[in-house]
Amino acid sequence: MKLFETYIVRRVGMMFLVALLPVLAIIWTTQVLQRINLVTDSGQSMGSFVKLATLILPTIIPIVLPFALVIGITQTLTAMNSDSELTVMEAAGARRSIIIRPIMILAIAVSAFSFFVDNVVEPKARVAARQMVAEAYADLLSTVIEEKNFRRIDDGLYVQISQRMSGRILKGLFVVDSRDPAFDLIYYAKEGAVDPSGSSLLMKDGEVHRKTADANVSVIKFDSYSFDLSDMTQNRGQATLRASDRSLSFLLNPDPNDADYKAKPTGYRTELHRRLNDWALPAIFALISLVIAGDARSHREARLHPMVSALTLAFALRWADFYATNQIESTPAFIGVLYGLNIAAALIAIALLMRNRKMTMPVSIRNRLSNWRQKVQERLPTAPGNSNGSGA
Repeated sequence: MKLFETYIVRRVGMMFLVALLPVLAIIWTTQVLQRINLVTDSGQSMGSFVKLATLILPTIIPIVLPFALVIGITQTLTAMNSDSELTVMEAAGARRSIIIRPIMILAIAVSAFSFFVDNVVEPKARVAARQMVAEAYADLLSTVIEEKNFRRIDDGLYVQISQRMSGRILKGLFVVDSRDPAFDLIYYAKEGAVDPSGSSLLMKDGEVHRKTADANVSVIKFDSYSFDLSDMTQNRGQATLRASDRSLSFLLNPDPNDADYKAKPTGYRTELHRRLNDWALPAIFALISLVIAGDARSHREARLHPMVSALTLAFALRWADFYATNQIESTPAFIGVLYGLNIAAALIAIALLMRNRKMTMPVSIRNRLSNWRQKVQERLPTAPGNSNGSGA
């Protein structure tokens, strides 16, 4: 790679990282905070929470990469145009490929990295995260709940115990169940235990208070009572794998006996085509950015900032891809629409670059913007010392 091409790659790469890391940190933080209940509800250590947060990171990297690359390319080329570097290159007779080549090499490398993360790293991270959450909630009653403290173990279900004995015996049970909006149930028992399967809580020598919506209360005493935990503990301790958790090889050749595949085969088809499409977005967005910002322009030209234009087109294409992907599950014909959108966008951008065409604003709109800008400047107060008259 030539010296000038290395210079461009270095500048675009630095700006790409500057745009990527803060956005990635913000999105990562919002996703991690949604899982904070793993610590508060299941009694896990902070180390477990950090591990889960690390496993979430690969799921958001492929989403952020294409847009960070758009920002890096457009901002770098705009700065080079402002410093007259692009103008000097054009005046010296340099070909446009001296800019296009290094940027596309970087974009293809980013696309390859996105493919690796989306199809290799992310499925493994998803499986590990699901397994971790499943194990954390697998045996809440018998191992996690602290003595003499209320603990929420499910929406509307709270438990307190006075003492934990050996052999999974629990003393002084107090259970509040408000999951049914028609009535609330409050259980008291001197002793209880969770059965080995974790599907029921066996309570002895207690009573249950049933309060209906009209404030009627009934009290029933019992010698033994079995509280059903099957809805809460179903599949806990064993992660259920979905289409997004599968490897690319499984999506290409799914197991016909897999329970989740038999229940939602169209979801696996959708996930397969999403992965085969999304990884190319960084390269396509790079082509769009080059068409918009890859040429020398006069500072007098009325146009939107190249970053705004490129991001607008990138978001529009990403939204169209997202819509087509969602429609594949019910309408297989959208598979062709999904690939057609990206192929058409890439071919149009390549054609414009090969013909050295510039994306310019229509003259009528340019004149209106110029007139509007002039009116705004006339209404702004003149700063002291900037009068038109010359000094004495």
